[in-house]
Amino acid sequence: MPPRFAFTIAATDGRARTGTIQMQRGLIRTPAFMPVGTAATVKAMKPADVAASGADIILGNTYHLMLRPGAERVARLGGLHAFMGWDRPILTDSGGYQVMSLADLTKRSEE
Repeated sequence: MPPRFAFTIAATDGRARTGTIQMQRGLIRTPAFMPVGTAATVKAMKPADVAASGADIILGNTYHLMLRPGAERVARLGGLHAFMGWDRPILTDSGGYQVMSLADLTKRSEE
C-alpha cells in the first residue's frame, strides 16, 4: 500500500523552503495558496476556476459543513470531493473555533 503522503523539499533559503506534499488525490506545492471553501464551495468560483487560479488544495470548515448541508447529505451524495466537484486534496479543520465564536446561534440543553 503506498504511503498516505510524502513531503519533498525543493529549495531552501535560510529557514524558508519550498517543496511538495504528495497526497493520494494530488500534489500540493508549498508554500500553498489554499482558498477557503467554508461550506463546500469557494464563493463565486467553479472548481475548474479554483484549479486555474493555481490552487492545489481547498480548505473546508467542518462546523459549517455539519450545519449545512450536513454529514448525511454529503455522504449520500458521494462524499465531500464529489459534493464539491473537486478531485484534488481538501483540508478540513475541526470547526472548534466556530463552535465557540458562533455559540449565540446555537441551542443548548441538558440532552
